[in-house]
Amino acid sequence: MTVLIGTSGFSYDDWVGPVYPQDLPKRQWLSYYAQEFSTCELNFSYYRIPDARTLSQIAAKVPEGFLFSIKAYRGITHDRSDPEPEMKQFSRALDPLIDQGKFACVLAQFPHSFHATQANRDYLKRVREGMSDLPVVVEFRSREWISEETFQQLRSLDMGFCCVDQPRFSSLVPPVAVATGPVAYVRFHGRNRAKWWQHDEAWERYDYSYSDEELMEWVPKIRQLEAEAPLTLIYMNNHWQGQAVASARQLRMLMTERG
Repeated sequence: MTVLIGTSGFSYDDWVGPVYPQDLPKRQWLSYYAQEFSTCELNFSYYRIPDARTLSQIAAKVPEGFLFSIKAYRGITHDRSDPEPEMKQFSRALDPLIDQGKFACVLAQFPHSFHATQANRDYLKRVREGMSDLPVVVEFRSREWISEETFQQLRSLDMGFCCVDQPRFSSLVPPVAVATGPVAYVRFHGRNRAKWWQHDEAWERYDYSYSDEELMEWVPKIRQLEAEAPLTLIYMNNHWQGQAVASARQLRMLMTERG
């Protein structure tokens, strides 16, 4: 049973200073990151389907044993009008990561408007079929999905459930810890209630520093996930000015202190 802690993304200009040395070339950021962490969630793939050449170059910058999660393209999770060709293209692009043993899973993050309807439950089956046997983890934004029916469906599809820590709004997914597939997954989005729904810049939502007490709430939950799945991935998404790196270090220390 393996637990890996990392961050959601690594390529942020505002990490220069807080994380990366001022004189470190951008092309060396990932290699520098990989000196400390053994996993990273790639998010650029949400905006465009990556090509195999790009992912091959990314894989070459990290050591053996490093694992990438990669977010599904928005045409698959948000548009959803003709996902089969997109899923085929997306899956093929992952070959370099798979061939080098550096692929962990696909993160399919659905929007808050993706409600727990029968049509959307059927759509999850299409994603499973379109991704073939690739490990897939599903992140829901709407609380409607939090039910035993959902967890049973994910288990039947051999898909993981993305646990989340975020502001405790009644419409959002609460901080439940459930493993439904071979990859257990947790994303820490921060708890910035004031900026969650209303912000001028996207990063404002994720401008948040966790306290030890807040992260400690998750230590027993992560141990539970570790016992239920072969691989548990933890990603900090409170990325503004390197807060994600600080939180990842914090959690790693707390996990070590608690055995």
